[in-house]
Amino acid sequence: MKEYAGIYKHIATRRAYNAMMLDGAMVQIMYQFERRRLVRHRLAFLPAPDLDEFQNAPDDYVRDERYAHIVGRRVAPVPLRIDYNASGVELSEMHPKCHMTLGQYRGCRIPVSAPLTPHLFMDFVLRNFYDDDGHGYADGLPESGHRFQPSIRPEEQRVVHLTAPD
Repeated sequence: MKEYAGIYKHIATRRAYNAMMLDGAMVQIMYQFERRRLVRHRLAFLPAPDLDEFQNAPDDYVRDERYAHIVGRRVAPVPLRIDYNASGVELSEMHPKCHMTLGQYRGCRIPVSAPLTPHLFMDFVLRNFYDDDGHGYADGLPESGHRFQPSIRPEEQRVVHLTAPD
């Protein structure tokens, strides 16, 4: 956890994030295009490694329904990242072009069927980390009909993977 806290602090002090959530989690959204073609992306959700504010006044958060499920005493911060790389480099079955990594596990590469748009990524974050009890936070996102082409290979489809909406 100490190593992650250092990474989190490095990103926070350099303001290398696109959004800071109310609970201190950071969201990174980075895309690289060449000639209007997506070459790579890095989408990350980085929860706060320690919730000092919560630890100093836990009752304020636990009483407030909006925060209770986010900063509950059992919550363990697990960063997640969804990477895409369209490179022509031959990637092994263990390194899909688009994949999700959980925590700091080097070998954790869960195949994802296609690169994600900013809308899909923020929808994923809001629905899965902030929308307990049906608050509908993601419902307020502006809709985007754009989707990227699938990048998953047949051998990756035969293992557990995530499917992006089309």
